[in-house]
Amino acid sequence: MSLSGHIAFVTGASQGIGRTCALRLAKEGASVAVAARNQEKLNELVNEITAAGGKAASFPLDVADEDQIKNAIKAATDQLGKIDILVNNAGITRDQLVMRMKRPDWDDVLQTNLTSAYLCIQQVIPNMLRLRWGRIINISSVFGQMGQAGQANYAASKAGLIGLTKAIAREVASRNITCNAIAPGFIETAMTDVLSEEFKQAAVQQIPLGRVGKPEDVAGALAFLASDDASYITGQVLSVNGGMLM
Repeated sequence: MSLSGHIAFVTGASQGIGRTCALRLAKEGASVAVAARNQEKLNELVNEITAAGGKAASFPLDVADEDQIKNAIKAATDQLGKIDILVNNAGITRDQLVMRMKRPDWDDVLQTNLTSAYLCIQQVIPNMLRLRWGRIINISSVFGQMGQAGQANYAASKAGLIGLTKAIAREVASRNITCNAIAPGFIETAMTDVLSEEFKQAAVQQIPLGRVGKPEDVAGALAFLASDDASYITGQVLSVNGGMLM
């Protein structure tokens, strides 16, 4: 699944799934532009990739800011030459029952998780069209497929990513650009570390494979979708959830 010669742009790359995906793309030979708010963690990631013989560059980015998205993608394109793999991974949660959910918590989650993906796609599409090759991969969630109490904003944003994925796939397929989504289930990350042990144990009981997923499980799926092995796959949602949702 060599990705040599390709340039990937990964949002939310400073930790968790995004960080692991960036490492895997670099391992497969892609040069990686890593973007997130935490510059220190990005620098550590770039150092880890380059120490292993890969190529990476960091770009500070708050995906809730449209101008920052435009500037970061332009800077990455100027520095690395192109972007032909886009990974929309950045995401936040602001959990609350819908009757108590504040409007800013709704807006922040939709802006960060969904609107940012649209804006990033809009910035990279022209270059992909010229190249007549591209991979757009949106990180959704099992809760965008099945819903989750207390996460109306998060579930809506992740379900929206699935609809966005299918629409973009139809728009750009004729130019050899694919657009797919990955819907992780319960994955060990900083976002899930804050959950109670009781909640985690209850979640595992709902997973037929009997374990919580690892970021590497998602990164493997992502590397496949970015590769030529997946050249005839577009508009799909690849569920990485241990059988949690069938």
